Amino acid sequence: MTAPMITLNDGHKLPALGLGTVAIRGDHGMNQIITAIQSGYRLIDSSTNYDNEGIVGEAIRRSGVPRAELFVTSKLPGKYHTYDDALMMIQESLRRMGLDYFDLYLIHWPLPKRDHYVEAWQALITAQKMGLIRSIGVSNFEPEHLDRIIEETGVTPAVNQIEIHPYWVQEKRLAENKRRGIVTEAWSPLGRGTVSLEEDILKKLAEKYDKTPGQIVIRWHLDRGILPVVKSSNPQRQRDNLAVFDFHLTEEEIAAINQLNKPEGRVDGQDPNEYEEFD
Repeated sequence: MTAPMITLNDGHKLPALGLGTVAIRGDHGMNQIITAIQSGYRLIDSSTNYDNEGIVGEAIRRSGVPRAELFVTSKLPGKYHTYDDALMMIQESLRRMGLDYFDLYLIHWPLPKRDHYVEAWQALITAQKMGLIRSIGVSNFEPEHLDRIIEETGVTPAVNQIEIHPYWVQEKRLAENKRRGIVTEAWSPLGRGTVSLEEDILKKLAEKYDKTPGQIVIRWHLDRGILPVVKSSNPQRQRDNLAVFDFHLTEEEIAAINQLNKPEGRVDGQDPNEYEEFD
């Protein structure tokens, strides 16, 4: 099974569900990614800061799936936000992966206190024109950050990857992305272990649809128009996470899951206006 495709604002397409690779490293991690690709995953989400671009690239080569059928994402670290550094790092990341281009490349965090994210965005635009990247986007950008890069460059991101899960529903941010024609990706869509899959509404819907609570949460994202990037190293769970395209939740059921939202629901309390992504 593979995910259906969605169309971005630049005309390129992405699978509607991706594999996250944070904390997946080494040869064992490479084999986990190969298994996921062979199970049907086609969107592979990495980052320079995950320290795994090498094994992601090797998994792609060993998977038996043609490169043209895969959609590979990486992300720019905060310490490379100046224009020249960003352009260099994009090329370095491609060499680490052994790829000729990224299907999607994101600025990982805006770091507004450092105030170089417009410069970084200009570098992504240049890299796209050079053919190094197909689609360019951002991660963890607030509406004011989006508006600034759009106003100063005339280029709207194709994607904004933000934290979304049942304890951090992000209705306003989702609406802001949609209003600008930007696809929302969700990182930590299952809450990275902080969201209890024993919540009554999740168990009730799992029983109704003959699915697991985790599959209900993934479908909740999809039915809200979100592209979830789901991480699992377990082969069976990888397959389960992909087996969510044969049912839909009702608007009432989506609203009921939304009620799980918590005022301080972030996994690690990372406020994009404050978070400093530096080692």
